[in-house]
Amino acid sequence: MPTTASASAHGTTAPEAPWLVVIDPQVIFADPSSDWASAEFESAWSVIERIAPQFGDRVIVTRWLPTAPRSTAAGRATSWGPYFAAWPFADRPADDRIFDLVQSAAGLSGRPTVDEPTFGKWGAQLRALTGDAPHLVLAGVSTDCCVIATALAAADAGAHVTVFSDACAGSTRADGAAALRVMDLFDPQIRVTASPAIT
Repeated sequence: MPTTASASAHGTTAPEAPWLVVIDPQVIFADPSSDWASAEFESAWSVIERIAPQFGDRVIVTRWLPTAPRSTAAGRATSWGPYFAAWPFADRPADDRIFDLVQSAAGLSGRPTVDEPTFGKWGAQLRALTGDAPHLVLAGVSTDCCVIATALAAADAGAHVTVFSDACAGSTRADGAAALRVMDLFDPQIRVTASPAIT
């Protein structure tokens, strides 16, 4: 089992058992024919499959869905309209197979997926599972979008965050590395490290 977050200056500790949050292991990020396919997906996935059993039933899998509102109730345009205009291939019904989990992810967790229309997955659904100030171990795709958005929001909310760098896949190698460098600036709230070896 990975180590817990360290004691704070006030003598309190993070929960003893961390949660593995596997962010968006979906066809849209894994299929080489997708505009959002990550060349690092397979290598990251091999690490995720290796470490997941260490977390027992404390594994959560998330999905990104293209269901964010394009306008507010008052009729003001949100930034999602221009976003989907820039990425029209992703503007599909939420039940399109491109948003399915990759086949090997289907049995990774016994819990329902946490589906969000936002890049960051820290929100009411995830908090309901983990409680406040949990220790989250993040893995998944993409490092420079959904992983970093989740890490920063969770840390801001007081979560203890560990990012397993070798279990994350960037949209490109360079952009993924840049995101890891940014997250590392938030130490000790966010700790970026390689996954532990299994002995």
